[in-house]
Amino acid sequence: MFPNSFLEPSQAAKMKLKHNINPVLLQLINFIILMYTLVTYIPWYILSGSKQAIEKAKQVKARPVNNKAGGAYRSVNSLHCLASVLYPGCDTLDKVFKYAKTKFKDKKLLGTREILKEEDEIQPSGKVFKKVILGKYTWLSYEDVYIKAVNFGNGLAVLGQQPKTNIAIFCETRAEWMIAAQACFMCNYQLVTLYATLGGPAIVHGLNETEVTTIITSKELMQTKLKEIVSQVPLLRHIITVDGKPTMWSEFPKGVIVHTMASVQAMGAKADAGHKQPSRPVPSDIAVIMYTSGSTGIPKGVMISHCNIIAGITGMAERIPNLGEKDIYIGYLPLAHVLELSAELVCLSHGCRIGYSSPQTLADQSSKIKKGSKGDVTTLKPTLMAAVPEIMDRIYKNVMNKVNEMTSFQRNLFILAYNYKMEQISKGYTTPLCDSLIFRKVRMLLGGKIRILLCGGAPLSAATQRFMNICFCCPVGQGYGLTESAGAGTITEVWDYTTGRVGAPLVCCEIKLMNWEEGGYYNTDKPYPRGEILIGGQNVTAGYYKNEARTKKDFTVDENGQRWLHTGDIGEFHHDGCLKIIDRKKDLVKLQAGEYVSLGKVEAALKNLPLVDNICVYASSFHSYVIGFVVPNQKELAELARKKGFKGTWEEICNSPEMEKEVLKVLAEAAMAANLEKFEIPVKIRLSPDPWTPETGLVTDAFKLKRKELTAYYQMDIDRILCYL
Repeated sequence: MFPNSFLEPSQAAKMKLKHNINPVLLQLINFIILMYTLVTYIPWYILSGSKQAIEKAKQVKARPVNNKAGGAYRSVNSLHCLASVLYPGCDTLDKVFKYAKTKFKDKKLLGTREILKEEDEIQPSGKVFKKVILGKYTWLSYEDVYIKAVNFGNGLAVLGQQPKTNIAIFCETRAEWMIAAQACFMCNYQLVTLYATLGGPAIVHGLNETEVTTIITSKELMQTKLKEIVSQVPLLRHIITVDGKPTMWSEFPKGVIVHTMASVQAMGAKADAGHKQPSRPVPSDIAVIMYTSGSTGIPKGVMISHCNIIAGITGMAERIPNLGEKDIYIGYLPLAHVLELSAELVCLSHGCRIGYSSPQTLADQSSKIKKGSKGDVTTLKPTLMAAVPEIMDRIYKNVMNKVNEMTSFQRNLFILAYNYKMEQISKGYTTPLCDSLIFRKVRMLLGGKIRILLCGGAPLSAATQRFMNICFCCPVGQGYGLTESAGAGTITEVWDYTTGRVGAPLVCCEIKLMNWEEGGYYNTDKPYPRGEILIGGQNVTAGYYKNEARTKKDFTVDENGQRWLHTGDIGEFHHDGCLKIIDRKKDLVKLQAGEYVSLGKVEAALKNLPLVDNICVYASSFHSYVIGFVVPNQKELAELARKKGFKGTWEEICNSPEMEKEVLKVLAEAAMAANLEKFEIPVKIRLSPDPWTPETGLVTDAFKLKRKELTAYYQMDIDRILCYL
């Protein structure tokens, strides 16, 4: 009646690796594999409990709440009432942490590795890379973290921070980030989060729009980012560094005081016992103002309340079986991103340990780890991990490169095991022998203990998802959510091994599809209803800070008082209630690493060049870069070709790789002059000798780009360009 929740055999066949084994020998190997499968099937089926997993995978996971077209879908576990709280009475984040502190008092919570040695390593190119040797993880217990957070919150009050006022954190992912956040949740300070990778103008915008007087940061970010823009933030009075006393600079503006986190905690600890108790939050109070990129390039601050976050993490936690004290989570993604913040709050509320890392120290081969010493995953051996597709793709490419370097025997053995396991997964079976003998070394790249990988931030390709399933011997949960929905929307269940889908709605929310006539998507479409994805529930946020117009555009309230977020994404519901993202309504594209690219913004920056008559920029969530299609100005391009000594017809000039490179240089210079981010600048282009006119069907009568038609027209060029990048 509905698609099997395991990979369909035809789909599995397309993703199999190719080998070069003698056909006769292959027949013998296949016969041995068949005998092994028959002999081991019955005891495996009885002892592994996979019968239950197979049955669960085939079950309907979400249903519409009514029979009307466009009716909302809910998880079968919350059909009659959406979940909103983790624990009874814990309706604000400070209560959740206090509950966890009481329950897991002396258990380890936050872990950090000590830097034993730091040295400069000169590369053959002459560049100097900083390398570190790290020690074991040292841990703070729930009680330790709670006391530090209380003292820090009280110390901020001594500095003049008032309840329901904004305070900014601009810092790398680390234990102090979470301690500062918990202090703000306790004292009802509204935490403004900014990515550590944001450019200067975006930082200034966020700090000035929220009118913060205090910012929490690190020594490195203060010296590299804040130093240049602090004079542009007139209301700033306090800078708190989380990692010790910073070096001062002579141009430091008057009236701004620099503190260490330890000194502020000391102020809080010494505060008079009769000091007025901080004002505790209520569920509707704003906990976080999280800045996220907008289509104009100006970040928008999403106002996320205590009840929004609690509802979201309640839904997420329900999708992780047996979550508890035995689990270890590795935190390395930006805590200023809703995916990482939600994941860590889920772990904190369930007694899990959180060990901190960074992309530069994550694995043994990471850029800052000295050769021969251990990366963070090897030391920590996490059981839970979140990742963005770009990181998973990088692992996939590295492993496959090593496979290609193996001897013929080793490579063919790996490929046989890989293809065999893919077949077994497609039927819902496991392969313990292959896992132990063949994939153990690959699994050790992430510590060897990972039981669930959660992927979010952008779509994950089917090939990479299947690779992670096979080689790391664990389910890969794809999640879908937005900052505006507190990160919550859908997550695939651990026994769902299909690819390309994002799972059923979480128990905290409901999802419906709204017709998008312009794109030709309707919630009455067959076999699957399609349309713009709307998310409703207590996890849906209050809107954008000081941006009522955009809030009214993206959020609506229905006749029942339910608040809905209009995501701009297009999805379809399958018969088992799982959602698949199939298109995007806006020109805004999220790249594989999570950055947003506004295609119109990039085109506007480049279209006015004398060399360019028209331009269409293409980006995909499955890649981390942008490419472009350019209709060049014939006179300008011919002159450029003459200067470069290139002779040929107009078509030959446009089809010349040499001239493509020359035009790309001009575009890159213009993009930098227009202050485009590096990821917004096209890395490859295709020159079109023919103009785009309404007659070609590639532009409207008003000469607006028809993106879908242009993509189809240049699909072969897109495939060729992406293949060689």
